[in-house]
Amino acid sequence: MKAVVFDWAGTMIDYGCFAPLAVFIEVFKRRGIDVTPEEAREPMGLLKRDHIRAICRMERICTQWEKLYGKKPDEVDVEALYAEFEPMMFTGLEKYALPVPGAVELAERLRERGLKIGSTTGYTAEMMKIVAAAARERGYKPDAIVASDEVPAGRPEPWMCYENAKLLGVYPMSAMVKVGDTVSDIREGKNAGMWTVGVVKGGSELGWSREQVAAADPVLLAQKAAEAAERFRKAGAHFIIDEIGKLDEVLDEIEDRLGRGERP
Repeated sequence: MKAVVFDWAGTMIDYGCFAPLAVFIEVFKRRGIDVTPEEAREPMGLLKRDHIRAICRMERICTQWEKLYGKKPDEVDVEALYAEFEPMMFTGLEKYALPVPGAVELAERLRERGLKIGSTTGYTAEMMKIVAAAARERGYKPDAIVASDEVPAGRPEPWMCYENAKLLGVYPMSAMVKVGDTVSDIREGKNAGMWTVGVVKGGSELGWSREQVAAADPVLLAQKAAEAAERFRKAGAHFIIDEIGKLDEVLDEIEDRLGRGERP
């Protein structure tokens, strides 16, 4: 094993992945369209323009749009929504760049193992300038950052992972691990031929804040965590971990499997 490529929001920073959520809901609300938090989260991990496009394709959203505007949302509408989304997104990015518990320490342990650290994101390169600078001040700095608008297509396409491999000088892809908190992260890693790991707590699939997790009824939390894990499983995740700080055990197993000649 030579490198680990992490997602950003919901994986290494922004516990629960809340930075984009309110903005997606608000831009549609301004058009008179009600988007639920669950609907707004479903495409999480995609390039933000693709995320808006995915929401526009949802049957319930299409129905609302047709009632108000006499047609289904089209590419002109997607571009108009994104034009509002982007400036709104920039205003809150810095405060959501707090590393999740255990992330900074994990990065240090990976470097002690001799592993390189890459990253992919649904954010644009301009957004990442703000996010990466704020995260760096708080102790997290990967060796490579590739944004979704720096490659031909974002997730679930594999191009950001391939670009990480180039920047890190690492190959083959089977010697790399992709870690993320969304189904699109898992698909991205699998399409790139990497080992894939889904993270439940702190991630968008669970979608709960630290406070919600701490105060939750244990039975309900276990149920919701199991549902998130099942979505990862269906997407083909090789491994699923409860929280980011538990990645070490998975890496040990991957090392063993690679040693036996196994490939993802």
